[in-house]
Amino acid sequence: MQENLNYLDKTFWNNRWLNNQTGWDIGYAAPAISNYFSQVDNKNAAILIPGCGNAYEAEDLVKKGFNNITLVDIAPKAVEILQQKFINTPQVKVICTDFFEHDGRYDYIVEQTFFCTFYPEVRKKYAAKAASLLNKNSKIIGLLFNKEFENNGPPFGGSELEYKKIFETEFILKTMSICTNSISPRHGSELFITLIKK
Repeated sequence: MQENLNYLDKTFWNNRWLNNQTGWDIGYAAPAISNYFSQVDNKNAAILIPGCGNAYEAEDLVKKGFNNITLVDIAPKAVEILQQKFINTPQVKVICTDFFEHDGRYDYIVEQTFFCTFYPEVRKKYAAKAASLLNKNSKIIGLLFNKEFENNGPPFGGSELEYKKIFETEFILKTMSICTNSISPRHGSELFITLIKK
């Protein structure tokens, strides 16, 4: 951890990839996220997936016809894997950078086990950065853990009440409720969110 950043850095996450310590990887797109985008008609929407890991959601979005997808990850090894994975997929752009240093304008940010990588004191910064990347009335959609973890993270858990306080300044909280189609190991422990930038 770099004290000046106050969050887990590139070296930490790259080592996780180099040592195959990717326990967050479920092997396919989260059903709740996939189902949401099945109902989105604008296939030209600019979509950002930060901390994207193996980016199964991006594969799913391409199959659904979306053509403007940006993947951001801080770990060079993850990005190397993704660049090979999407080498013949022009709809997907892969960038190795820190989320907090990324610039762009998006219609959607997809949240899937990224927010939970931050120490709780960094979460307001995440909300502000996400808002700065979104066009007005654009959205964060995805999943947040609705539980506390025994280990001292990552992942770092939380509750609906905590999350509302973090996001309500920058976003209209359209949906923040127990996810009904989580994967089995996470059943009952995830919130599905739709947060609209004010």
